[in-house]
Amino acid sequence: MISLLKPAPAAPALPADRITPEYRRLRWQVFTGIFVGYAGFYLVRNNLALAIPDILKQPLGYTKTQLGWAMSGLSVAYGLSKFIMGSVSDRSNPRWFMSLGLLLTAAVTFSFGTISAIYGSLFAIIALQTLNGWCNGMGWPPCGKTMVHWWSTKERGRVVSIWNVAHNVGGALVAVFAGWAVVHFHDWHATFYFNAAIAVLIAGLIILLVRDTPQSCGLPPIEVYKNDYPPDYGAAHERTFTAREIFFDYVLNNKFLWAIAIANAFVYFVRYGVVNWIPTYLQMAKGFSFKESGFAWTAFEFAGIPGTILCGFISDKVFKARRAPATILFMLLTLAGLIVYGLNGHGPLWIDIASLIAIGFFIYGPIMMIGLHALDLVPKKAAGTAAGFTGFFGYFFGSAPSGAGVGWIADKWGWNGVFITMIGCCLLAMVFSAMTLGHRTTSNENVSR
Repeated sequence: MISLLKPAPAAPALPADRITPEYRRLRWQVFTGIFVGYAGFYLVRNNLALAIPDILKQPLGYTKTQLGWAMSGLSVAYGLSKFIMGSVSDRSNPRWFMSLGLLLTAAVTFSFGTISAIYGSLFAIIALQTLNGWCNGMGWPPCGKTMVHWWSTKERGRVVSIWNVAHNVGGALVAVFAGWAVVHFHDWHATFYFNAAIAVLIAGLIILLVRDTPQSCGLPPIEVYKNDYPPDYGAAHERTFTAREIFFDYVLNNKFLWAIAIANAFVYFVRYGVVNWIPTYLQMAKGFSFKESGFAWTAFEFAGIPGTILCGFISDKVFKARRAPATILFMLLTLAGLIVYGLNGHGPLWIDIASLIAIGFFIYGPIMMIGLHALDLVPKKAAGTAAGFTGFFGYFFGSAPSGAGVGWIADKWGWNGVFITMIGCCLLAMVFSAMTLGHRTTSNENVSR
């Protein structure tokens, strides 16, 4: 298995007349693999959030804060894994690296649905959710690496935005599949084991579809094929960097990467502060049913699909591949939806759903944009680590506090305190994104190589 994880060697160059047809075919094939594959990771990530209302009904004595620690543990481990395993991914074959990660996270999720003894120990719940986060962190880096090798800078905003809706497809289907399974099997544990079984099948699809670099398929680098060279591109960008080069030459000394990483923490607090607590907030604070809160969850996730794609197109076409302006615009509109959601209080469900649709529509644009911005800020052989670095901040300092932190704020100051905190995070995300407004990440228009 170790040999499989190594980057695939370059294949003999294809004849000139086969390059364009093969590029077109393989780009569709690879894109399908990473899209469906990454959606699969979401089927086995946030299942606990759906199950918390049922767990709280059991005579176990757990509080929202205690169970929130399990979600925080997952987020911390996910952020660390996305950063550390991102470096491993940069030196691995994404075909095998990604499928292995999905199989591991599916196994952990399956255990939550089949081993009832887990729920008798808060430590076991937190430990296994933490392990799940680590395994789940193996999903994004190989996708980022794949995209920077198969699509050039000027087309990447549109491609990454379309790929990024895999978040929403997987995030929405986790509730759809779980809801169907719970009803069909008359067992809330099906939230875990049914989705895990689907994820195993998707891992096989990754193996069938995903390929390493174009060079491993006998094709030229994407920069040569598209005549689209990023600033300072050279032959060194095509070799595999050492871990030390990646961390110290391209990531840790990059001030713009630090700025968007901090912004990402605030964006992720809002994202997970909303989505992780939709079932609990709507069911326990407003008295809605599991079906109603599940519908709201699904609406939130699906709304992110057109919003993310729109954000990518605006970034490429309106802002000429500048990422920060699109991030700021969409965070401002997220803030508006969040204010309506918080002010609705004991109002009707349709206003909550409309607000969640607005928040979902706009919040996933910045989520995607910051990840794309990270890819633009480093050579492609360091792409997984750069995305992992921003992801680490997002999950360690954003998503993790949105678990136990939101539970604690809700217990101590009520849900109004939660909404006030998230409003502040929206504002801070815009401030730190603005620090990169002067940086150019577009390709050189005319480069002779």
